[in-house]
Amino acid sequence: MGRTEKKKYEIDMCNGPILKKMLLFAVPLMFSSILQLLFNAADIVVVGRFAGDDSLAAVGSTSSLINLLTNLFIGLSVGANVLVARYFGAKKEEDLKETVHTAMTLSILGGIVLTIIGMVGAPVILTWMQTPPEVLSLAVTYLRVYFVGMTAMMVYNFGSSILRAIGDTKRPLYFLTIAGVVNVALNLVFVIVFHWGVFGVGLATTISQVISAFFVLRCMMREQGGIRLDLKCLGINKSKLLQIMQIGIPAGFQGMLFSLSNVVIQSSVNSFGNIVVAGNSAASNIEGFVYVGMNAFYQAAISFMGQNVGAGKYSRVNKILLAAETCVIVIGLLLGNLVVLFAEPLLALYTDSAIVMEAGMVRLRMICTIYCLCGMMDVMVGALRGLGYSIAPMIVSLLGACVFRLIWIATIFQMEQFHRIETVYISYPISWTLTFLAHVVTFIIVRKRLKKRWGE
Repeated sequence: MGRTEKKKYEIDMCNGPILKKMLLFAVPLMFSSILQLLFNAADIVVVGRFAGDDSLAAVGSTSSLINLLTNLFIGLSVGANVLVARYFGAKKEEDLKETVHTAMTLSILGGIVLTIIGMVGAPVILTWMQTPPEVLSLAVTYLRVYFVGMTAMMVYNFGSSILRAIGDTKRPLYFLTIAGVVNVALNLVFVIVFHWGVFGVGLATTISQVISAFFVLRCMMREQGGIRLDLKCLGINKSKLLQIMQIGIPAGFQGMLFSLSNVVIQSSVNSFGNIVVAGNSAASNIEGFVYVGMNAFYQAAISFMGQNVGAGKYSRVNKILLAAETCVIVIGLLLGNLVVLFAEPLLALYTDSAIVMEAGMVRLRMICTIYCLCGMMDVMVGALRGLGYSIAPMIVSLLGACVFRLIWIATIFQMEQFHRIETVYISYPISWTLTFLAHVVTFIIVRKRLKKRWGE
């Protein structure tokens, strides 16, 4: 495949209209993220329908823990994305090559570490999270099987992050489409035909992760120039690793802190029993589809900012932020309120229990109506990271969202008159609003500093 043909997958982020190109970037990424969510959604739908509410609660109760354990390495893939975008925009081929091979080596090592942690620590951590006793053994089984595929998951995430940095969001979509179809088919076979329950859905997800990782590796090995992956060149370049970590560790740490606060909130949800846990699991899974629609513009902000800074196109920075925020508000309001409008039939896909559905509708009504606030907050973070600032948004997010939620659960939620599930859920939109406003102030300060540095 020639370089000209390959370029059809790339997007020139440094020239021409921003909004149109951002949509070309974000829409395939949106569908890719939705397909990734379908992996877990297929697990939950099949389990809820064919293995019962206990199995549904078992699978759902592990999601916040999975996010907690994986977010550090997902954050490092953000660092790789920013660095690749910058070197690609600056046309520095050797630096680009070193970054790509360091990042992919890191993904393999990270996957191995996560597999060990997940396999060994699952029972203890799930017990700490107050997972209901009747679903604990099922949750441990699912988590262990899921984490067997963690290396494949990391390879896919790092590889697709590198492709996104050059504007290629289409091929990861194609790869996930194939893997998603396989995942759904295997779910049905393993659960309905073989009656493997949570073990079967975990195994189906792991196999699909391996397939998507294979296609990403194959794609990168067929590339040309600095973006091409050569397995013989895998290894760690200390300079590039340090730069990836400077952006990636704060990003990953922030993700871990968000997940930690979500683990605490999940523990609070768990205290209301398995009916509320099952309803919360189904609702949060539906919410995820709205979130990834918005998150595509967070990813766009990172890549567009990174490439334009690398190319020295500093005048486009504010325009990129404005375009991303406009898109995320529209998508958040549209998708979030559509979910609330069709809440009942959507929840019916996961369970036929009326009380579980009602528990899920409580969450959807309180969060999805104003879910755009979460997207607005994330786009601010993406813009700052794309500019090379990762510690500042981490600190702001730590204080504005994580610490606030933990204090809320430890104080307001503990009061007898407020000890309701609604009190847990309302902590989300309040924390999004506070954190967004703080990020806006941070961006203004950073932008003023960069104007002096760039001589604008």
